[in-house]
Amino acid sequence: MLNALVTVAAEEGHSSGNPLLPAVYDITWSLVCFVIIAAVVWFYALPRIGAVLDKRSTAIEGNIAKADEAQRKAEAALEEYTAQLAAARKEAGEIREAAREDGRKIVLEAKETAAAEAARVTAAAHTQIEAERQTALVSLRAEVGTLAVDLAGNVIGETLSDDAKAQAVVDRFLAELEASEKAAQ
Repeated sequence: MLNALVTVAAEEGHSSGNPLLPAVYDITWSLVCFVIIAAVVWFYALPRIGAVLDKRSTAIEGNIAKADEAQRKAEAALEEYTAQLAAARKEAGEIREAAREDGRKIVLEAKETAAAEAARVTAAAHTQIEAERQTALVSLRAEVGTLAVDLAGNVIGETLSDDAKAQAVVDRFLAELEASEKAAQ
């Protein structure tokens, strides 16, 4: 292609100089267009771009400051929350311990009440048993006395009608019986 271009230029007959350099009028008009575009960019576009960049920079700095303030507030709120949580846990532990202590006291009181009630019931039962024993003993003495007087009357062959004398014989017999039981133990 270059050969074809050199051949065409040689045939036309002019020698224009260097084919790589543009003509002077092309350079002049290109330079005028470049100066106009550079002036428009320099005086119109760059100030607007600078203003937009300054505005964005100010907004970003403001947002960073707001974010920093929000971060500090969040950290303060977190510290306050953590402190409240620790206080709540401590209070819950104290309440739990108080409840355990109250439970121990209630159990202890219930045991003491139950022991007192058991002692009262036991004492009442012992008293009742002793009273029934005494009643049975009196009844048994009367019956044994009657039987002893009847048997003694049958052995002797006469009736023992004197109650005082019969009672003395019965008492003496029972006393000897109790003494023999104690000696056997």
